[in-house]
Amino acid sequence: MTTHSPSRTLTVAVVTPIDAELVEPIRAVADGVEVLYEPDLLPPIRYPGDHQGVEGFSRDPDSERRWQELLASAEVLFGIPGDSPSGLAAAVRSNPRLRWVQGTAAGTGEQVKAAALSEEELERVVITSASGVHVGPLAEFCLLGLLHFTKDVPRLRADQHARHWDHYPVAELRGSTLLVLGLGAIGTEVARLAKAFGMHTIGVNRRGVSDSPYVDEVYSPERLHDVLARAQAVVVTLPMTEETEGMLDADAFAAVRPGAILVDAGRGGVIDESALAQALREQRLKGAALEVFATEPLPTDSPLWDLPNVLISPHTAALSTHENERIDELFTENLRRYLRGEELLSRVDTKLFY
Repeated sequence: MTTHSPSRTLTVAVVTPIDAELVEPIRAVADGVEVLYEPDLLPPIRYPGDHQGVEGFSRDPDSERRWQELLASAEVLFGIPGDSPSGLAAAVRSNPRLRWVQGTAAGTGEQVKAAALSEEELERVVITSASGVHVGPLAEFCLLGLLHFTKDVPRLRADQHARHWDHYPVAELRGSTLLVLGLGAIGTEVARLAKAFGMHTIGVNRRGVSDSPYVDEVYSPERLHDVLARAQAVVVTLPMTEETEGMLDADAFAAVRPGAILVDAGRGGVIDESALAQALREQRLKGAALEVFATEPLPTDSPLWDLPNVLISPHTAALSTHENERIDELFTENLRRYLRGEELLSRVDTKLFY
């Protein structure tokens, strides 16, 4: 990446809904930064941090003309138009001056893959994700899932509903073994929180190594079945790639330690959901807390909806009222790097698409 000349203006277009007060820090990065922000051209949001907007949003002819002019004038985009692969592809192909797009999702790589951009387009336009922004909320969800089943919340809820009073011992996280599949920022934070609860932590990643002080043992995927047999809890934070697709299949669930808890906060396609449902029915797994699914929304005929030992989150655990503030911080840091010609944070790998 070449250094940006301070003698010319760098035009940044904000193409995703954000609060007006978050625009000023972008302008303040450097004198030569021009920020185009026209909130009336952006869709109304459904909730704080919504980057797609209300369904069915459209612009009148004059607004559409202004929108296209805004997209065509930018060297940098904050956000992906429409938060969709088609919006990304259209923006890249309609503006030969475009050089960088900052996505707002940790899974921006999947949007890039679905956009089917050419090698030349991927060479011309750098795309960065919001990887790291959602670490805290997702790690908290993982601990929620572990505690939900360790403390047997389903039984508590059932007894409350039945007005049933009984005494019985409850398991603890302390002293148990947690297997974390994927040791990126989220997986490493899960391990840190798990150590605070007194858990023994095992990690699995591509290289089989980690410098995190919160991971007690690390293995490559070839050892997966061996470590599944040791863990009372398994947390998945893996991206979706050719290597990870279907990693937790029927054979993996056959190897799992009976009574283990599963939490998936990575990507749904990593798990064979039919095999998962069978393991849950047979109570080989005590329970599963699922934030992501192979098909979203989760089809209404999925057996996962009706299983009492499943906690379903509609891919919403990463959302936070502070999300846009953190994306803004990431973008402004990347903007400084862009102006200096330095490598950008969370750049999407256009071979692996994460």
